[in-house]
Amino acid sequence: MSSENEPAGGGAQDPPPEQLALIRESVREAKAPRAKPRTWRGAALAGELPVARVLVDKGVLHLDRYFDYAVPEELDADAQPGVRVRVRFGAGRHRVRDGRREGGGLIDGFLVERLAESDYSGPLAALAQVVSPEPVLDEELLGLARAVADRYAGSLADVLQLAVPPRNARAEKRTSPEPLPPPPVPEPGSWTRYEQGAAFVAALASGGTPRAVWNALPGPRWSEELARAVAATLASGRGALVVLPDGRAVARADAALTALLGEGRHAVLTADAGPEKRYAQWLAVRRGAVRAVVGTRAAMFAPVRDLGLVALWDDGDDSHSEPHAPQPHAREVLLLRAAQDRCAFLLGGWNCTVEAAQLVETGWARPLVAAREQVRAAAPLVRTVGDQDLARDEAARAARLPTLAWQAVRDGLRHGPVLVQVPRRGYVPRMACAACRTPARCRHCSGPLEGQESGAALRCGWCGREEGGWHCPECGAFRLRAQIVGARRTAEELGRAFPAVPVRTSGREQVLDTVPETPALVVSTPGAEPVAEGGYAAALLLDGWAMLGRPDLRAGEDALRRWLAASALVRPQSAGGTVVAVAEPTLRPVQALVRWDPVGHAVRELAERAELGFPPVSRMAAVAGPAEAVAAFLGAVELPREAEVLGPVPLPVTPAGRPRRVGGPPPGEHWVRALVRVPPGRGAALAGALKAAQVARGSDAAVWVRIDPPDIG
Repeated sequence: MSSENEPAGGGAQDPPPEQLALIRESVREAKAPRAKPRTWRGAALAGELPVARVLVDKGVLHLDRYFDYAVPEELDADAQPGVRVRVRFGAGRHRVRDGRREGGGLIDGFLVERLAESDYSGPLAALAQVVSPEPVLDEELLGLARAVADRYAGSLADVLQLAVPPRNARAEKRTSPEPLPPPPVPEPGSWTRYEQGAAFVAALASGGTPRAVWNALPGPRWSEELARAVAATLASGRGALVVLPDGRAVARADAALTALLGEGRHAVLTADAGPEKRYAQWLAVRRGAVRAVVGTRAAMFAPVRDLGLVALWDDGDDSHSEPHAPQPHAREVLLLRAAQDRCAFLLGGWNCTVEAAQLVETGWARPLVAAREQVRAAAPLVRTVGDQDLARDEAARAARLPTLAWQAVRDGLRHGPVLVQVPRRGYVPRMACAACRTPARCRHCSGPLEGQESGAALRCGWCGREEGGWHCPECGAFRLRAQIVGARRTAEELGRAFPAVPVRTSGREQVLDTVPETPALVVSTPGAEPVAEGGYAAALLLDGWAMLGRPDLRAGEDALRRWLAASALVRPQSAGGTVVAVAEPTLRPVQALVRWDPVGHAVRELAERAELGFPPVSRMAAVAGPAEAVAAFLGAVELPREAEVLGPVPLPVTPAGRPRRVGGPPPGEHWVRALVRVPPGRGAALAGALKAAQVARGSDAAVWVRIDPPDIG
């Protein structure tokens, strides 16, 4: 035994030398840095098709093209078109060893195709790694993503980030189930309520490609009708895709499909499912194990095999507009898919948007509507404050809750729940002059004055200063009224008026899915209305003037859409269902609600926009940013000669601490916005010109560009 292995100081013996060697080796391995992907220096290349064309995952417009890489022989089998890869990006030409370019940072990408040779004359870098041999990008999805990128002046990489979900290794290792045989052709069911409904379902079942704009009847049967359209498409041996505005609508469509077809026929794609489950469902669709998909906005890119039908419900909902670059709208993406795959198209909802009316007006789609007697049988009675009510109650027109509304609530509570729709959430009301309704503004910063829960003095919503002696600068009056009262404040007031009735609220903090059919007051913000079992006995649509008075081109259309969505949850008039709209009865959206005629409203809106040259008749783009940057960008871009530039005009400053709107300025910054308008047929030229200008200016273009902005003022 050597001296280094002898006991020291008579204590416990040291470990044997074999254990010491193992300990030293384990410590050495623990401290070793993690190995980087190889540079494949000197490695042999693949014998056939040694060049890989890769789309790098960088959403920068001047890099919106493919890059060629060499394929090492070891990666030949896995490096197939459509797989995820990692490459080194950004190495200079001087960093070349053994005929391979080296250096640069690692970045993800998609392998698009394999080639025998590259059109690049210099040395190529090698693929660093094949992340997974699972192909996730096929030619069909790539073509759709390129079409969306070109339409919205964006990059292909940005679109693919929306189209292909992040990888989950555990989900990828699972095997997808075997595809089920086509189901039998379903009966038309409640589609017979529509003049061409049964023929539409029959055309889908026979392999046809009908295109329709569907004005759905009020009531809960829309999800069942969507399910029958999907079942008819599956019966023809094709796939179907349905995009809905939110998770609650997806849950109803999911339940209807399960009840009609059973389990395993469709996949549900929503963000609420979690990354692993959602990716597993997406892979099942990609592998062809499932032929039908229902989901929210991101499902518009779902890779359904043999696509036979694309359907969209409630295309006017804001959630169908993607907030991430390049901000595509689900309706436009599905229109591109219908043209690319030559499949059927169904655009449905209780309302009819101007874009939907244009599809019918141009003959691209056919109307799918019910006869007037069917509409009257399914719709509730809609009432407004008319001349007779004014004769009995002179203050009815100015009151927030006129006598007609109180009477409808009292009568409705005898038979079931009553829905109260309020345009905004929260408690604190913003104030306005009681005489002329001029908004109350702060004398220091012109911010909105708000009432306090404690009943104290008014306080500015921007700078926080209190205002004790306000008077109206327009008419000199000293009295104030609530401009828009929030849902919580409304629930509190109604609770005091009906102390024996439970009051439930549904809004941003807590959205209720359903409520029982027992008498109750349900106060909800637009879009958060829960479904009542058996339908609501009555509904109040409050503060209609606040929704109609928004400075936006779509204010009337959006107000009518929200009113129809709430009124569709009310029982039919034959069952006593009543809706009271507290708004000026002579306005066009209010009259369309009373007659339940959203199609007529959309047709008249479309005619007016055609005369004025507004979207969707024309194509429009918004360019926003600091004034100097916008001016420089507009001076550099080569717009089509038919283009018309409107503005620029200043945008409202985002107050500190408030969330920034999509396309709005950062808090405290002063931005301007210009609108660029072109006539029909020149939208592609406009998008191409704006994209080329952004590529040419690179990082110097500190502007925000959006094609077809949803709100143009």
